[in-house]
Amino acid sequence: MKDRLKVLVIFVGCLLFRLVPLRAPNVEPIMASIMPLGRKYGAIIGFLFGFFSIFLYDCLTHFGSWTWIAGITYGLIGAFSTFYFSKFKSSIFNFVTFAFFATIAFDLITGVLFAPIFGQTILSALILQIPFTALHLAGNIGFALTLSPIINKWLNKEEFVFSLKRRVRIAV
Repeated sequence: MKDRLKVLVIFVGCLLFRLVPLRAPNVEPIMASIMPLGRKYGAIIGFLFGFFSIFLYDCLTHFGSWTWIAGITYGLIGAFSTFYFSKFKSSIFNFVTFAFFATIAFDLITGVLFAPIFGQTILSALILQIPFTALHLAGNIGFALTLSPIINKWLNKEEFVFSLKRRVRIAV
């Protein structure tokens, strides 16, 4: 039950962050959350978290054919995180490495390979995708450095929440 609550808290946190108005595009904590979740709970939870993070947000904002492309792609990244982190320990370096390559893959698939569906050539999409991907990388790497280790620690320790409460009480 506590594990389900943790996944729900992380999911709602990602959704609320994405709903913040006027934030930079694709600077969001989904990738940083998917990595420790996929590592801890497996490929199915990794896929569902990635897919529904995109799907629910798009249902609330603007649903389109890209929703399926981005949702399935993020879901596959979530599932793949399970396999990556079964071979590599969950360290800041590995969070950053995974975030880097997964972001490149996500942006190539969603921003370049599917461009002809939306009336763009692959070459023009590739060129136009570069600044967007740079921003996406900066956000995902920043969150991988900071948020992924915190989420990973929280998912693996029962006492983590209680130790935070004690620290807050002591500091106050």
